[in-house]
Amino acid sequence: MFLAALCLSFISKALNAVLMKSSITQIERRFDISSSTVGLIDGSFEIGNLFVIVFVSYFGAKLHRPKLIGTGCFIMGLGSILIALPHFFMGYYRYSKDISTNPSENSTSNLSICSINQNLLLNRTSPEIVGKGWGKESGSYMWIYVLMGNMLRGIGETPITPLGISYIDDFAPEGHSSFYLGNLHAIAMIGPIIGFTVGSIFSKMYVDIGYVDLSTVRITPKDSRWVGAWWLGFLMGGLIAIISSIPFFFLPKNPYKPQKERKASVSSPVQSEEKSQKANLTKSGQKFTENINGFFQSLKSILTNPLYVITLFMTLLQISSHIGSFTYVFKYVEQQYGQSASEANILFGSISIPTLATGMFTGGYIIKRFKLTLVGIAKLSFFTNALAFIFHLLNFALICENKSVAGLTLTYDGINPVASHINVPLSYCNSDCNCDESQWEPVCGDNGITYVSPCLAGCKSSSGSKKSIVFHNCSCAEINGFQNGNNSVKLGECPRENKCARKFYIYIVIQILGFLSMALGSTATIMLIFKNVQPELKSLAVGFHSLTIRALGGIPAPIYFGAMIDRACMKWSINNLGKQGTCRIYNSKLYGNLQAAG
Repeated sequence: MFLAALCLSFISKALNAVLMKSSITQIERRFDISSSTVGLIDGSFEIGNLFVIVFVSYFGAKLHRPKLIGTGCFIMGLGSILIALPHFFMGYYRYSKDISTNPSENSTSNLSICSINQNLLLNRTSPEIVGKGWGKESGSYMWIYVLMGNMLRGIGETPITPLGISYIDDFAPEGHSSFYLGNLHAIAMIGPIIGFTVGSIFSKMYVDIGYVDLSTVRITPKDSRWVGAWWLGFLMGGLIAIISSIPFFFLPKNPYKPQKERKASVSSPVQSEEKSQKANLTKSGQKFTENINGFFQSLKSILTNPLYVITLFMTLLQISSHIGSFTYVFKYVEQQYGQSASEANILFGSISIPTLATGMFTGGYIIKRFKLTLVGIAKLSFFTNALAFIFHLLNFALICENKSVAGLTLTYDGINPVASHINVPLSYCNSDCNCDESQWEPVCGDNGITYVSPCLAGCKSSSGSKKSIVFHNCSCAEINGFQNGNNSVKLGECPRENKCARKFYIYIVIQILGFLSMALGSTATIMLIFKNVQPELKSLAVGFHSLTIRALGGIPAPIYFGAMIDRACMKWSINNLGKQGTCRIYNSKLYGNLQAAG
């Protein structure tokens, strides 16, 4: 019963972890925040974990472990639900400045087009609109609740793995614990599978599904402003976590303690308990001092072990890179190769889980089959990690060219490239149009160039509605060699060229080979952590390693990776208060170099 309950909690734990990683881009767009801020949200899980890891490690085995695990699952579920709650207290998602106060009445008739007599202020959202229904800006501080929920999720998850594994190891029949643990980790793989699948399904759904008429939404899942129903996944994950907590409250502290012994302990005299408590207090005070001194002596011993320190340092560098790059890998695939969030979820779910599982199993089998010594294990770890590093370097060759975007990578007439995307001057094809340059309503011209808005494309008229709207008489597109007098642009960015699509398929193959190489060496790396210290220091060596990786890798890596990614942004969203929000389009070359360098 304990194993079955623990399997469900492991599934829930992995499910919520995958949902957070796959929803990073959706959260960034929904709350109109930068990548560095969303990196802080992602790192808050590790912060919550660190708050209680010492308490759990020291006192966990002495307390009622099943109830402690159940409490952790319940807190983890509450954290996931707290992450989703801001959705219900915010206004409807506004992907453009020109949409009406009632999303069900959303239309494209308000899209700005070039008109010499129009007032620039007409393109901006009026104060009345803000007051009527859009006062709750997506870029408000509601994201703090997501951060707090993720931190709470980290606190709740802490006792599940160490106490669950130790409980199995303590009470499983002799020689059976490895079999139970193998089943546990195998069944736990269901969590990521569900997480990637659910993340893909929900990212296809519009964020305000059930509240708005979806036929009026003119953006698609491949649009850089699209936000899926990210909150549905966290509600589901939270409920599963809470359900998984229930069985633990009915399980005993010691499954093999005789019933008579339990009754005797309950009916023992109170006075004898008080005497024993006083004696125990004196003894515990002495033991506490001895334990503190012994702890620092043990810590000094492992930190003066050069092999342990080198392994710790190298693992920290490797894990920091993996955490940082994997946090934003879905965003990278969207921006670099033009794939939607749904496609990215299914893709990485289908390649990462089988590859990692196969690699870990094979790595463990190689160590057992050839009975590798400590030196052999170190060689295997070095070889596999070096191979993974080489595969990672190949990403530099798979970077796509920058998109052809008038006003960012090209002049507005689409003829000449620009040295910088900052303050690109208007062309004579749109200088008299009085356009709002902060607006982001991309359109694709017949010439293969993306324009930031129909107005900046110099379009004079439009036809159609919703997603099928077409703008005509676009003077900026005309200048680029299309002198038929009726050059049109369609709503949405121009698709990536075929050359970039081919690079994407090669990128997938490289990721599979990189995951496999990394997984092959993972077992060897774990064994190096405790094989080169004294047997009695194994648990401390593993615990200190985990603490260091979480504190110096799990928390800062998503933040500084996000800050680097922000530097590659070419076009930021601007809210009604004039504040910078989330990034609309990136410099592909710079972003690719930053991701590959990570």
